[in-house]
Amino acid sequence: MDAQLKRGVLEVCVLSALLKEPSYGYRIIKSLSPVVKISESTLYPILKRLETSGYLSVRSLEHNGRLRKYYAINESGKDRLRQFIDEWEGIADIYTYIQNEVRQL
Repeated sequence: MDAQLKRGVLEVCVLSALLKEPSYGYRIIKSLSPVVKISESTLYPILKRLETSGYLSVRSLEHNGRLRKYYAINESGKDRLRQFIDEWEGIADIYTYIQNEVRQL
């Protein structure tokens, strides 16, 4: 998969994982594991980009004597997900066209 496309898809996967409730890194990785394998070294830069872009809010809470960052999607993040769905419908149309052309070979 193209690196840029994969990057964009992973970002919206992370946003989607935060729709129900705020979460922390390890739990995000676990919630995404049925659909995509993502490592901590991939996740944390994505979380930082999403925070910098204004799609997430972050707060630190103490857990077992250590600070843990919790990430929460905000309205801008939800708008980004809606935008992704709208864009993906167009990509799906292109995919269907290509698929139909290839089947005719």
